[in-house]
Amino acid sequence: MTRQRQLIYNIIQRADDHPTAEMIYARAKAEMPSIAFGTVYRNLKLMVDAGEILHIPVAGEPDRYDKTLRPHEHMQCIECGRVADCDPGDLKSYFSSKIGEEIVSYTLNLFYICNECRQKRKREK
Repeated sequence: MTRQRQLIYNIIQRADDHPTAEMIYARAKAEMPSIAFGTVYRNLKLMVDAGEILHIPVAGEPDRYDKTLRPHEHMQCIECGRVADCDPGDLKSYFSSKIGEEIVSYTLNLFYICNECRQKRKREK
């Protein structure tokens, strides 16, 4: 593994905010000023393809990356765009039992208002 790829991987492993490629690039550049955005982007794709990290498409926002490989979902705050982990249980089995067919895969978009944005709304009222 190259130094650049190891750095990018470590940044994602330390992140709790499901960073975008741009966020990862900024953090990598702070530690390795010579790194290029193209290097970050290429390595993210390689790591996703290798199953080392997850790629999270986000509606209306830049895609995010996740260190958590176990099955789980994501939800996005409609106010600030924050992406958080969500574990709604075994939805494949649930829907399979309801419709009587095997669910192979699914896409679930959950949108919410995070605690910080709710508090901000209360203060602004």
